[in-house]
Amino acid sequence: MRPALALGILLFARTAGAAPAGRDLVREAQIEAELQRLNPEIVESFRNARIAYDRDDFAAAETLYRAVRVVVPTFDPAIRRLGASLAAQGKKNEGLVACEQAIALKRSPDNLSTLAVVLAFPRKGESSAAESERALQLLRECRKPPRSDDVGTLNMIAQLALRLKRMMEFREVMNVLREKHSNQMATHYFAAIGHAVDEEWIRAEREIRIAGKMGLAPEAVQKFLSSGVQSRATGWRIGLYSVGVIGAWLAGLFLLFAIGFVLSKLVLRHAQAADPRIAVSPTEHRLRRIYRLVLNLAGVYYYLSLPIVALAVIDVTCAVFGAFLLIGWLPLKLLVVLAIVAVVTLWTMVKSLLLRVANEDPGRPLKREEAEGLWLLAEDVARDMGTRPIDEIRITPGTELAVYERGTWREKLQNKARRILILGTGVVNGFKQDDFRCVLAHEYGHFSNRDTAGGDIALRVQNDMMKFYLAMVSAGQATALNLAFHFLRVYHFIFRRISHGATRLQEILADRMAAQFYGAGALEGGLRQVIRRSIEFHALADREIKAGLAARRPLQNLYEAPFAEEGAGSQAAFDKALNRETSEDDTHPSPKDRFRLVASLKNPKRAARPGDVWELFRERESIAREMMSRLEEQVAPYRRHGDAA
Repeated sequence: MRPALALGILLFARTAGAAPAGRDLVREAQIEAELQRLNPEIVESFRNARIAYDRDDFAAAETLYRAVRVVVPTFDPAIRRLGASLAAQGKKNEGLVACEQAIALKRSPDNLSTLAVVLAFPRKGESSAAESERALQLLRECRKPPRSDDVGTLNMIAQLALRLKRMMEFREVMNVLREKHSNQMATHYFAAIGHAVDEEWIRAEREIRIAGKMGLAPEAVQKFLSSGVQSRATGWRIGLYSVGVIGAWLAGLFLLFAIGFVLSKLVLRHAQAADPRIAVSPTEHRLRRIYRLVLNLAGVYYYLSLPIVALAVIDVTCAVFGAFLLIGWLPLKLLVVLAIVAVVTLWTMVKSLLLRVANEDPGRPLKREEAEGLWLLAEDVARDMGTRPIDEIRITPGTELAVYERGTWREKLQNKARRILILGTGVVNGFKQDDFRCVLAHEYGHFSNRDTAGGDIALRVQNDMMKFYLAMVSAGQATALNLAFHFLRVYHFIFRRISHGATRLQEILADRMAAQFYGAGALEGGLRQVIRRSIEFHALADREIKAGLAARRPLQNLYEAPFAEEGAGSQAAFDKALNRETSEDDTHPSPKDRFRLVASLKNPKRAARPGDVWELFRERESIAREMMSRLEEQVAPYRRHGDAA
């Protein structure tokens, strides 16, 4: 900070002994009173000399002060002011002699400070280090009572301490200035210099602007700021704001996680004590509203987080560049790589938001004439549940069993969206109609509770996070050194905990509504069927596909195989899935918890229904063949390439 130090040298050359701006007239009256006692006739000349000096007419002042010295040779104020007048005209040596004579007559603070000014702050020419050193010693002596806290003396000491790089002394004087003269412009000026020396750029900028408002010349303010203070202060201010924003953002992340954790615990605790005979209690209504609000906030927070993460990526990259600049080493290849990583990361963020993926409905629509009985059963369950029936049934080759709504967010909120049931052909084999009816009632319970409405934000966030992840993977940026990748992992974890907690509550309420109408036994039977058939069908499909690829033959029918063919391995997997504990990452409570929560509902409102689900279809064999052909289409390309893996 050499420019800032230089600015502190010549700012306050005028002092009490050398014509300060705005003299202390009380003090002048005391000096003139002293001269009045010595020689009244010369007072007028002394006063005129002072007036001439104050308007920078140093030659006239010299003449008048010489006249006073001739008449009253022991009057030290006239002699010291004569020395100041001589020095102001460039007659430094003559001025020093006069000032020394004044000190010889009286070693007063005024005489000492005037000599210090002539030594260290000549109006013409420069002073040597030795002269500055002696001036500092003289000013130290001036600080003795009664003028120990004189602002002019303190200002000059501060200037000389800066010039001589006596920073401890400068800081000690600055403490006194702050304590005793905080309303002085010079105090803020020197405070600015002190902060600049300590590399406290923001404080330095603030203090110099205060000094400017209090009278410091605009050019001096601008010179100080242009010396590097303003640019550094701006950099630090941006950095501090960035840290503040990122800190607040991290606090928001933690708060979201804490809220999700607490809500999850409240749901589980309430589910244990809730009366299963009540469809939805007031407390559960409140929990659902809170969950929906928190989930929407978490979705919005994700999009608000993206510019903050971008800012963090830029900040970290700039910080690394700055660190290398400070140590004086510029590894160009590394810096280029860092810049490319930052640019690619920012682009993947934008790309994840701009990329639109077309959503396709699974399977194909099941016409009413293909399964009239299934459509009638679905409509009967809708009437029992007091909700609008499904508009479309879609069958797939797998074991899916779920419902969803297709339409705009406005249509979903207005309960006008198209309702769709997904039925995997692989789950139907062995499914009893009574159990299926209860599982279907569970799915209708989601419609009744409006679980499928208003979830667009959550779904959109999940899709955008997945697109962001895939974009980073394709760009090779999904690494441990990428800040954005860690954000994505953390936010996905938090959002997953919140959304899964919400869906667990939805599943509990849907289970309860289904069991109230069709009984806990039917719900348990239906869930067991879905879990068992999912495990066994996938094991059978995996075995058959591998065998078909190895033998280069078409796949055999997967929809007729009995359960027992899958052996002890599938039974062990089924038992494990059935008896596991509920975890925070589950979208549904564990099966045993679901059974337990509705176990008391043993008297359903509707009588049991006989028969199997396949009986509701008109052409079971043709549907099975069609689903097999769909699977064959997916496997055939691998068989042609001889890939049996």
